[in-house]
Parts: sequence; structure tokens; C-alpha cells
Amino acid sequence: MDARSLVKSLHPLEVKLLLRYGPADELDATRLQAELGYKEGQANQAFSWLSAKGLASEASRTATTVYELTPLGRELVERGTPEERFLSLLAEKGALRLPEIAAGLGLEQKDIGSAFGILAKEGLCAMDAEKRATLCPGMAASPRIATIRALLEKALAATGGLVSEPALSPAELVAMTGIARKRGAGDAAFRAAEREVVRYRLAAESPALAAELRAMGVTGDELGSVTAEVLEKGLWKNVTFRPYNINSPTARLIPGRRNPYVEFLESVKDKLAGLGFEEFDGGLVETEFWNGDALFMPQFHSARDIHDVYYVADPTKAKTIEEPYLSAVAATHENGGSTESRGWNYGFDREFTKRLILRSQGTVLSARQLPTAKVPGRYFGVARCFRYDRVDATHLSDFYQTEGIVLGEDVNLRTLLGFLEMFAVEVAGATEVKYVPGYFPFTEPSVEVHIKHPVLGWFELGGSGIFRPEVTEPLGVHVPVLAWGIGIDRMALMALGLNDLRELFSPDIESVRLRRAKLS
Repeated sequence: MDARSLVKSLHPLEVKLLLRYGPADELDATRLQAELGYKEGQANQAFSWLSAKGLASEASRTATTVYELTPLGRELVERGTPEERFLSLLAEKGALRLPEIAAGLGLEQKDIGSAFGILAKEGLCAMDAEKRATLCPGMAASPRIATIRALLEKALAATGGLVSEPALSPAELVAMTGIARKRGAGDAAFRAAEREVVRYRLAAESPALAAELRAMGVTGDELGSVTAEVLEKGLWKNVTFRPYNINSPTARLIPGRRNPYVEFLESVKDKLAGLGFEEFDGGLVETEFWNGDALFMPQFHSARDIHDVYYVADPTKAKTIEEPYLSAVAATHENGGSTESRGWNYGFDREFTKRLILRSQGTVLSARQLPTAKVPGRYFGVARCFRYDRVDATHLSDFYQTEGIVLGEDVNLRTLLGFLEMFAVEVAGATEVKYVPGYFPFTEPSVEVHIKHPVLGWFELGGSGIFRPEVTEPLGVHVPVLAWGIGIDRMALMALGLNDLRELFSPDIESVRLRRAKLS
């Protein structure tokens, strides 16, 4: 790039820097703030741009400690430190007890006690026989208090309320160690932090470029845009504008959009609602009763093991379980109750059933819906479930299921397979689907639906079946009930063109945007 083209590419922040300094100058952000009036961010931006053009390079990098004036420090500048105010009050009022001083100054007792201890150690005040604080006769001014006052005022006058360690005298550094904190600086006058000071030098060709800038009459004060103020005040008549570069890329405008996975979940809800389904929902924390017992899962079932469900630590149990459902479900487990079943033939544990867990399956929502469901009726829910599992491309430790039930005198397995095909083909977008016999304690018959992913191959989309009488009868339902629990995360794999469930929760915003575009 020739000199004239390079000049046109320079920002005013770069121009002013090049016109003011040469290769012999060692520059840092602090110097530009003091001499050019830049803000720290502007100084760093100028160095970054010049370095990218090869017009500046890093000369040195030094670690140092800086001290920033806190809100409390600014308050101390105006109102005085506790020690200063302590001495002023004693000089005005005479001997006082410490609680009286705390009340008079509006400070906490601990701050007054600390101030008295410091002042007494320096021989500025003492406690008399009546336990009152008094000024010591012939006391001299405290160098430490004067130094702290000087530090506070120096920081207040400095840019950003910052003073660096090299700028402090030995006495100031000693005083600073007593009033600065690295962390939790809410009750300290200064916040200490470690920073790196980076210094730069301009390239050897910078003087020639500066000469070209002067020859072209470029000062760095040129305006880069026409604003309402420029037009209103007529400033455009007497200023020079920066040349407009038509080759500069336009700013990327990214409108706010919903997360693609959330959008997919909503699309599933919309589709089911459009088919006449009513949505149900429930809490993430459930009892063993609704999560398993009401679904005719025996209390010794392997899924009840601590390695498959997450127990709640506090509280560990619910206070009660709803009746008459508890007694009806307990009887069904023990001897079949009124369902003409033999049950599981064991003693139902009414304390175990109160145990609180994170729901491990969406079917818990179906169980809760049954006592109040209308016949005929269609219901669905999108439930977040939690199950201890090894995380891989098709398994997560927490996942979403779309759960649904259909109640009616005439519903049957053919009806159920029609719903499963809708999920596999119309929602997930699968082209190859198969149905596999399965086993679930709460359905008979039981069917698993499998789909073929172009990369991952065949995997289970979810389970389904017709609720057993041992599930429906104790909850007051006396007609066939179709039920399914479909892994909506796995449907999203197909619909969004992904190969790994973990990509649904990716922090890579660009990949999220691509998925959003695919969904659109």
C-alpha cells in the first residue's frame, strides 16, 4: 500500500499519534491519556490498529500494581477519614465516650474502636479515668494521616482514580498497604490490582508518513460522520470530513432471534395443540409415588436404584400423598386391588413412596393427569427429565420428553402407531422408521419406535403402549389409554441436522445461528 492510500486508511486516533510522536518515543496508554486526552480504550485501540498496519510494535511489558479509588475512598475525600473526624470531634466537643463519638459521627462502633486504637498508638489521644477519649496534651500532627489525605486527593485528581505503585513515595507506599485491599474492597479506600503496562514504539517509517499527513493537510480533527448536531449548528461549513471508503465492509447486523432448540420445542407444542391436544405440566421435583408407584413400577424395580434417579437432599420426603390414590395404588401393588391383577405380591412401603426425587420420566405427568382427564380426551406435555446416564452423542443426563395420552373407548394399537409415525416422519423428519416390541411395567402391549439417522444409524426415539389397568383403574379411569414418551432431543437431532445431542446446548453462537437458519 502506497503512502497516500495508507493515509486514507488511518483513523483520527492514529493520525494524532503519528503527528505527535516518533520512533524514539516510548508510548503507553497512560501517556496518551495525559498528553492527547485519549481514554484508555482509545489509546489501546490506536496501538492495536497501528500494530496491525506494521506502524508500531511492542517495546516492553512490565507488571505493576495499581490502586483504584473505591466509592468509600471518594467518600473519605469529601467527609474525612474516621481518624480525621475523630480528632476534629474531640477538638470541638472535648472528652467523649466511644459510643458517643460513634453516634456523633454516624459511624459503626467497630470503626470508632479501630480509629481510637490507631490514634492512641500514635500518641494523639488517650482514655481518661472515666473511660472517655481525650486528646493528648501537646500532640503533634500525624504524618500518617497527612500521607493518607495526600493519597486520597492524588487519586481523586488522577484519571480514573488510579495511581500506580512506581508513582508512590516510600511513605505513601507504606500508608497504602494499610488502606488498600485486593479483594472485597468494599470497606477499603483503595482496590489493589495487578496490571501489565505495555509500551510501544513507532516504526522507522512513521516520520515519513507523518510528513505525508502534514502535506495532505490531515490533522486528525476531521469529522467522520454528519450528525444532527453538525447540521443544526452549521459546523459542516468550517470543518474537514474524512474521505469515505466505499470498500470498507458494512457492519454486520444480527437481529435477535429465539434459540433454535426452543423454537423446535415450541413447534412440537403447536403441532400437538393443532391436533386437539391439551397441554399439561408439572414440577421438576416429584415423589416416588407419582414417578413410579402410580405407574405400577414395583418399589424394588432397578430404575429405583440411586444410580438411575437423583434424590433430593433437603427435604427428603413429602409430607403426604393424595388419597384415595395412595391406598388404591398400594393395594394394586400388594395384591392387585380391584384390577383383577395379582399385583407384585410384596408389602408396599408407604414411607418410601414419599421420597422426593427429580422426575426421571415424563410419564409422571400422564399419571398425574389421569384422575382429572376427560373421556374422550387428548393430552400432552414437554417435560424436562433427569436421569444418571453416561453422556454421549445420543444420551444426556437431563433431557426433554414429549409425553402424551389419549383416552377413549375406541382407541387401540393402530391409533397409537399412527401417532408414532407422525412424530417420526412429520416432526423428526425421519425417512426410515421401524417399530420394535418393548417392555415397560406400565403398558401392555409396549412398542418402541426407532428411526435411522444418516450418521448415527438406528436409535430409539421413544417408548409407548397402552396403559395397563393396574395404572388406570386405581386413578379412576376405566377406558383404554394410549401413552407415549418420545425423546424430543433426539427428534431435534434429525430436524436440525445435528450429529450429537450436546450440540443442542453449544456455546458456539455461530453454530446456533446456522441451526436457526436451517430451522427457518
